[in-house]
Amino acid sequence: MLSVVAVLLAAVACVLGGLALRRTSARPSADGVDALPEDVHGLRQEVAALKAENADALRHLSVVRYDAFGDVGGHLSWSLAVLDDAGHGVVLTSIHGRSEARTYAKSISSWSCEQQLSPEEEEAIEHARP
Repeated sequence: MLSVVAVLLAAVACVLGGLALRRTSARPSADGVDALPEDVHGLRQEVAALKAENADALRHLSVVRYDAFGDVGGHLSWSLAVLDDAGHGVVLTSIHGRSEARTYAKSISSWSCEQQLSPEEEEAIEHARP
């Protein structure tokens, strides 16, 4: 008899616990978004601002090393692409010869360049693309 009363009390406690949980859960607001504490909304705004700020960051990088001339080895020539999310940035190229090295910079806009690109520069841009 005592075990039956204990089971009934446990069942009532489960029902009451479920009702209490339903009452304390967040209720959706008029726009359908769950009601959140004010600090969570502030954090969402900060994250959105950081994402917008980060879009202009030059964060897509790629280096291609190669031998520009047949008589010079060691892959001392290189092309470096430094671009943002929209494909704006620069390609830097250094061509190493036997007696000198020359460095060039070409502006990149929307993943392309108005000037003629070498195959190595095109490869660097393609590898930097996300």
